[in-house]
Amino acid sequence: MILIDKIKQTQAYINYSKILPYVKPYWFRALLAVLVCIPIGSLDAVIALSLKPYMDLVMVEKTVESPWYIPFGIVAFTSVQGGLNYLATYLNTWVGGKITNDLKFSLYKKMLTFETGYFDKKKSGDIVFRFNNDAESACNGLLENLKTFTSRLFSSLSLIGVLFYNSWQLALIAIVVLGCAFAPLANIRKRIKSVMDKSVTAGSAVITAYNESFAGNKTIISYNLAKLQENKFKDILGNIFKLRIKMVQRTSWLSPMMHVIVSIGIGLAIGYGSHLILTKQITSGNFVSFITALIMLYTPIKNLGNNFNAVQMSFMAIERVFSVLESKPKITNKDNAIELQGIKNNVQIKDVCFEYVKNKLVLNNINLDIQKGETIAFVGNSGGGKSTIVSLIPRFYDVKSGGILIDGIDIREYTLESLRQNISVVFQDNFLFSGTIRENILLGKQEATEEEINNALKMAYLDEFISTLEKGLDTQIGERGILLSGGQKQRVAIARAFIKNAPIVILDEATSALDNKSEAIVQKAIDNLMKDKTVFVIAHRLSTIQNADRIAVINEGRLVELGRHDELIQIENGQYKALYDMQFKKSKITT
Repeated sequence: MILIDKIKQTQAYINYSKILPYVKPYWFRALLAVLVCIPIGSLDAVIALSLKPYMDLVMVEKTVESPWYIPFGIVAFTSVQGGLNYLATYLNTWVGGKITNDLKFSLYKKMLTFETGYFDKKKSGDIVFRFNNDAESACNGLLENLKTFTSRLFSSLSLIGVLFYNSWQLALIAIVVLGCAFAPLANIRKRIKSVMDKSVTAGSAVITAYNESFAGNKTIISYNLAKLQENKFKDILGNIFKLRIKMVQRTSWLSPMMHVIVSIGIGLAIGYGSHLILTKQITSGNFVSFITALIMLYTPIKNLGNNFNAVQMSFMAIERVFSVLESKPKITNKDNAIELQGIKNNVQIKDVCFEYVKNKLVLNNINLDIQKGETIAFVGNSGGGKSTIVSLIPRFYDVKSGGILIDGIDIREYTLESLRQNISVVFQDNFLFSGTIRENILLGKQEATEEEINNALKMAYLDEFISTLEKGLDTQIGERGILLSGGQKQRVAIARAFIKNAPIVILDEATSALDNKSEAIVQKAIDNLMKDKTVFVIAHRLSTIQNADRIAVINEGRLVELGRHDELIQIENGQYKALYDMQFKKSKITT
């Protein structure tokens, strides 16, 4: 049948082998939700079927023995249908909510497996749409449409049965018209896919705009950027409006055209039905029952174009969801990866080359051998590759060629979890999570004792500050630690790294954003953190790394000088000496 074929075509968009694991835990309620839709649809035929005896006996023959029970029967059946409809809606909402949560959780878990490079190429709006909104659209749309299609399928089957019961001739006319009404839907997906893809991009741009305005509110205020942001947002909304109009242009002709096709079918049925009545091939009751069933069959079809966009959006959301779930992170554990149990000898950087963009080297044949317990500092001009080197050690990115070895074994042979468990990183702008100071410190070691926490506070020079707070460690710090000063945020991050007690410490310009007073305190905390550790330091202020065991000067992706401070400062026309002299002169001018 045409309607069944159309539903099968729609179902072809969904790979049930992928969605079934999410349905399986709730299969009984999901199945019940579908089964309840069968009588909901089938009961539509009761009203149409009951009109035949009522019309023939009451309206035509006007007999005393009128079927008085028919009106009560119609009310009873409709009440049952309404109750079942409520049950189906409840079950669909329950199952849909559970599947949506499971799918969102799977997407969130998947998101956490992606490497840093994945997020470098995405906007925040893209992430929210891909990992949250698409899951919502996919599940809710799928189950709601499944309910609608199931009820309409059995409604159509039962109503078609009523059509054939009353007149097979008129029923054939109705089926032909029904096929003509569905024909335009065959290629509609191709017509709207590009517009829907652009709509998703535009929708993510709105979320990005809100996120940027929230995170950058101080910049917007200080640079009087409100008008500029307004204009950018207006352009985004204008683009969304144009896409909606395009969608209307490509799809809204469906409903009017179906109205015309359906009216032709009803007209043909009335015209030929009148002939059949006059020739006494059918009764008036047959005709009224037929027309009622036909109208009930055609009514949802006339409005099919209005919700077809939502149906297609749901299918495309499902495709996008599973394209994410099936994608492979570029940085993963090797088969039979081994556990890293601390550092025994050294960390080697051997012939390392790296590029963010293809064929544009950021690092070119870097070679270093850092002994256990040694502190090595990286200095050089901005953009030279210092931060890139230390980002390769915990495998935020993977080298293009060469390798980084710990105790003679390439770090790609270790499990990601054990590798990163042995590394503490303190960034220039450390991310603090909303919550309390205690919660943020415990991220370094969630099972830490009070003694360990207090020791970390003392070593990070946070204990005095904490004692001034009414709620102490349980003080809320706001989103991204907004309620703390720059120095306080850095010391919380250092306490977090201290309590982790990893043998390798990476300090990525940890004091460059601080004023002199804050820097002095944070530097003391860093000195405590560095004790008995293998340390990689990126320093903007050369005065902070003069005591490093060795200093590596990186320029344009190459290692150009290596040695102690007192050695490098003696190199005539050396790059380290030039950097040092420039900073020294600048500090003298400042004073």
